[in-house]
Amino acid sequence: MDPCRPAKSRQTLPVMRYKNIELDLETSRASKDGQPVALSPKELCLLAFLLCHRGQAFSRAELLDRVWGVATPLRTRTVDMHIRQLRRKLGPELDISTVFKVGYRLN
Repeated sequence: MDPCRPAKSRQTLPVMRYKNIELDLETSRASKDGQPVALSPKELCLLAFLLCHRGQAFSRAELLDRVWGVATPLRTRTVDMHIRQLRRKLGPELDISTVFKVGYRLN
């Protein structure tokens, strides 16, 4: 189940925690060390997806499909750009690895 597209039967969305980072899906807000961090809607969705699938590596094409809903592989750097923004905004505590010849993984 994609946390960015919750089932209609769910009343509330969870608060996800990773180290010193908190993501409240109900209010679409992120914080680091209790301080708000401004994330775009797609950054929020990408972070939620990675949190739900921690430890799994995903290719750019898989992330485009699962987070952006783009099933046709495109030559785009949007995934790289959003990962870079998450790393910049949330710092080294957000341990996203670049997996050689695969894509990205949240450790």
